[in-house]
Amino acid sequence: MMELLAALVAAMVIAGGVALVVTGLRPQLAGDPGDYLRSLDARDEEGEGDDYERLLAEPFLRRVMRPLGSGTLDRIAALTPRNYIEGVHRQLTHAGLSASVRAEELVTAQVLAGGLGLVLAVAYSALGDPSPRIGALSLVLLPAIGILAPQSWLKRKVDERRNAIRKDLPDTIDLMAISVEAGLGLEGAMDIVCRNFDSPLATEFNRTLKEMELGLPRREALQNLKRRTDVPELSNFVLVLTQADALGMPIGRILKTQAKEMRSKRRQWAREKAGKLPVKILFPLVLFIFPAIMVIILGPAASSISGAF
Repeated sequence: MMELLAALVAAMVIAGGVALVVTGLRPQLAGDPGDYLRSLDARDEEGEGDDYERLLAEPFLRRVMRPLGSGTLDRIAALTPRNYIEGVHRQLTHAGLSASVRAEELVTAQVLAGGLGLVLAVAYSALGDPSPRIGALSLVLLPAIGILAPQSWLKRKVDERRNAIRKDLPDTIDLMAISVEAGLGLEGAMDIVCRNFDSPLATEFNRTLKEMELGLPRREALQNLKRRTDVPELSNFVLVLTQADALGMPIGRILKTQAKEMRSKRRQWAREKAGKLPVKILFPLVLFIFPAIMVIILGPAASSISGAF
């Protein structure tokens, strides 16, 4: 029975993959996969060698399957509400993944994972002979898990990046304050941070500097930085910088004040996380430690208790 179930699931997965490739081939490559490779050669001849090397450096599965399945991505994206696509794109931007993952790709992954969960639930209900309650529960839970798993992964990436930015912000502002006191401007101080830090915040500062080099005003570049990160502490820092720039206040003094305030907020954040630990440790304590303690305490008395009965 288990071998039949495994064969059925494998056949469905293979059929889905073939359908994805076929639907992507028809509108994109017109039956000739060599067009995609020849387009890369044409780009290289036109002087886009860096783009060519970047594409070749991507994983094989992404490099080959993305153009093949782009037709399917467009079809699924057309059926998805536009505001949901925009919300996913904002989350990808906050996670720092907008350059590598499209919102349409994540939505497609949710649909495919939900479909796979439904197939597994139907196969289990048909071949596993569960009780009606368990079968109905699997038909609801497995597709829901498949749909929510990519969104949960994205949310975790967003939280990790926000925590990294919040953690590095006081040290970054300290270095900027020292650089400004040494005679550099705000852009020079941000460039020093980019050279000495390898963190999401340094990456965002580097992008902000590039926007300024391309002619974007400082105020708009800082507002873009705030929108890309969506970290309250950094948003407050950007607001103070723009106000100081508009009023002509000394940047060095503003940076020193902000560094002190950010260090205080980081200590409060650390205390808050430490205060949550007792509640979080309660669950593994009840699930894993208490049963072992009960076995050790009641184990020697179990034989006498069983003999008494």
